[in-house]
Amino acid sequence: MTRREFGGNLLRGLGGAALATTLRPLDALASGEALSGAECKPNIILVLSDQHAYKYCGFMGHPVVRTPNLDKIAASGVVFRSTYCGSPVSAPSRAGMISGVYPSDCNSFCNSTAWDGGIPAWPVLMRDAGYHTFGAGKMDAHDNFDLGFNESMNIINSHWKKPDITSLFRRPLCIRPTARNQVDGRSRTTPHRDAQVVKATEEFIRRQRADGKPWVAYCGVHAPHDPFTGLEKYYDYYLSRVDMPEVENEELERQHIVFTQMRYHKNLGTPIPAERIRRARAGYYAMITELDEHIGRLWAALEETGQLENTIFVYTSDHGESLGDHGLWLKNNLYDVAARIPMVVAGANLPRGVTVDTPVAHVDLIRTFLEWGGAEAHGRLRGHSLASLMHGRAGGHPGWAYSESHSEGNSTGSFMIRKGDWKYIHFTWYDGLLYNLAEDPGELKNRIADPSVRDVLKELREILHAEVDPVALTEKAFRLQRERMDELASTRTEVQMLDLLSSRLGEGQSVALLNAYYGRTFAYMPEGPKKH
Repeated sequence: MTRREFGGNLLRGLGGAALATTLRPLDALASGEALSGAECKPNIILVLSDQHAYKYCGFMGHPVVRTPNLDKIAASGVVFRSTYCGSPVSAPSRAGMISGVYPSDCNSFCNSTAWDGGIPAWPVLMRDAGYHTFGAGKMDAHDNFDLGFNESMNIINSHWKKPDITSLFRRPLCIRPTARNQVDGRSRTTPHRDAQVVKATEEFIRRQRADGKPWVAYCGVHAPHDPFTGLEKYYDYYLSRVDMPEVENEELERQHIVFTQMRYHKNLGTPIPAERIRRARAGYYAMITELDEHIGRLWAALEETGQLENTIFVYTSDHGESLGDHGLWLKNNLYDVAARIPMVVAGANLPRGVTVDTPVAHVDLIRTFLEWGGAEAHGRLRGHSLASLMHGRAGGHPGWAYSESHSEGNSTGSFMIRKGDWKYIHFTWYDGLLYNLAEDPGELKNRIADPSVRDVLKELREILHAEVDPVALTEKAFRLQRERMDELASTRTEVQMLDLLSSRLGEGQSVALLNAYYGRTFAYMPEGPKKH
């Protein structure tokens, strides 16, 4: 069987495989045929963006945002319309993707607790299975652990050495006074820095041979993460066309206390001026369209080198962006705008023009990668194969997705189960939320107390508690975040700690927080703290 022939048979058979076994391509699972080396394995390219919410794509039906290249790829492959990240903030979301587990499984809860390297990275497993591996751009993992790349260019793992200190002050919840300043946008005349990462990935693709060793390419881009600075030609186009968030006072009056606390944590209690919102959205939309240009170059490289027929192309994002919906900006919450992301899978003669509505998660994608590559799975792997869903069959997929959030602005542990039209958000020690997304896509009508859907709620709660122990994980997150604070304090003077906190939290609040942490009072002076 050649690699091209493999592409035509890639997804015939059943999805899934037992833990701690070799996950084989699906044509072999169906036929019982033994794998015979590299010729049976597809190339895989994963383009992972940062902060791209699910609905801001042409192929997802957005009336304003233009993504012609992604639309073309979507028409050539499979769109997973209900994909959820492991956690709606970079470091834990990416840690879960790297390991193929929930973020809490690998002790990553926020942007101060990055991937700990305790579970192998999926490119390591692909490399061990005979793949030539390449990585470029943002990964947000850890420089001291093996990421599995034979070749790499400018891998960025920022949060393990530059922690987001605000996530360490959740009990009680601190206020991030400058967060509202991020709600603005502007134009620029120079390309986004992602251009260099994409160029390196394109050059890697063009160096490969269609009949050569199978390869994996990871391309981690920063867009459309804030600051919302759009390429001038796109920014100017969108500035007069952007749609504005529709947030009624009644929604904010009834908003769950955990999300209300998050709004005030981000200093969003006072409404943002409409013109700033318009500029921020124009910048965000412009960054998405520029990113779409980059994606088009990678797809063209596959076509022009004759590798598209035996390469699987995947685009997704680490988490979404609230962009003013529900009175929130940025991420961290489990509303769909922050936890749900786009995902397109195409190439290698996969089904064309298919839409999958079944809720899925990034852990499912990683299991599927290992299955396609015939890689050895570790015993803690989560997720279920997506292969059968692409052909309209459930296969071994349970039909639900899981996400969690323990990052800045969350006063407690937050957990989500989405199954079918129903979405349950569980807050440790608080009442939860239950939405029917078919009837209420904006997540405005909480059905948690509706007796007519008691059985639905019971089922979703049972799924959640079968997967994790919410109370135990909530306490674990607080404990590890406290230990991270202790670690930072042990290597810095009090003056250095004050500088670290003040950059995010302001001087006065930082002094108060350090007073509580050290258990003694010092007064802030221009040259540093003076103990009493």
